[in-house]
Amino acid sequence: MAKGTETFLFYLGHPAHYHNVSMVIKQLSQKGFRVVLVARGKDVLFELLEGLPYEIIYLKPRKGKNKLSLIKTILHRELILFRLALRYKPKMLIGTDIVIAHIGKLLSIPSVILNEDDAKEVPFLAKFGFKYATAVFSPDSCDISPYSNKIGYQGYHELAYLHPNYFSPDKTKVSSLIESGDKYFILRFAELTAHHDEGKNGIDLSIAKKLIDQLSPFGRVYITSERKLEAELEPYRIFINPKDIHHALCFAEMYIGDSQTMAAESAVLGTPSIRFNDFVGKLGYLEELEHKYNLTFGVATDNPELLFTQIQALLTNDNLKEEFRKRKEHMLKECVDVAQLWTSYFIENRKK
Repeated sequence: MAKGTETFLFYLGHPAHYHNVSMVIKQLSQKGFRVVLVARGKDVLFELLEGLPYEIIYLKPRKGKNKLSLIKTILHRELILFRLALRYKPKMLIGTDIVIAHIGKLLSIPSVILNEDDAKEVPFLAKFGFKYATAVFSPDSCDISPYSNKIGYQGYHELAYLHPNYFSPDKTKVSSLIESGDKYFILRFAELTAHHDEGKNGIDLSIAKKLIDQLSPFGRVYITSERKLEAELEPYRIFINPKDIHHALCFAEMYIGDSQTMAAESAVLGTPSIRFNDFVGKLGYLEELEHKYNLTFGVATDNPELLFTQIQALLTNDNLKEEFRKRKEHMLKECVDVAQLWTSYFIENRKK
């Protein structure tokens, strides 16, 4: 990289955060900009970053779950990011963590928070992040009021890397899943330990076992999980390269899980998805994918029987994949190229 090249610093705290900006990073690099990635431990994030031709600074994950631990962790992250910002002198800080907004404010560096959740569902991020950020990129369907620094667009974070302009499904990457010719289903269990997940529930062991019993007569069942799996669920764990999970989702017959992100990923890929958690009905972008485009279904945890009923209705639909393909195409026609939109904004609005 030539001396004096302008730098963009991306702060990544979750695998989804890397996926969100992967194409943007590529586009910025192709245009001659330098990219620095700052990552903290979460699930398979570090595995996704292996081999990238960018400088990566690792941050240790948070220890403990109380508020004092959270404050100490944030202060530690801010100190590290402050030092990195002084070292690399980035033209912009980009990510999903409140620390980029604070350090950006302190050092007069533009900061952009990439957000897909309504402000009322992420009050900590909104109060201490949105408030101080230069801008918040959120879908039109996302409500971040009372903050007025939103830059809206018709689309979803997941289209920043799963839009057909960038993602082409490849069966060779998931040959181990489809070698028998059987249909398969993917279950996802989120950890639900983030500060905004407090008090939220998802799929427990009992429901997981019932899902396996219901799905197994129709195909193979694979589980991907952030949390530790119980012994009886381990035989169902999926074993593929984390970078290929979206190919697996694309060829799956159905996705069921308590992860919002993977439900949305399945939806924009045209794979029927059902999410089962306490965020159902509370996130604008998923409500739009469900009620405007009919690409996903939400079931609250107080009605588990509806979960099994909804799955059964999909299982008995002989034209399921074709119907969802058409719904996906309709959605794509109404959405923008999110990666291109973000890239253009970052370049045009970097500090002179």
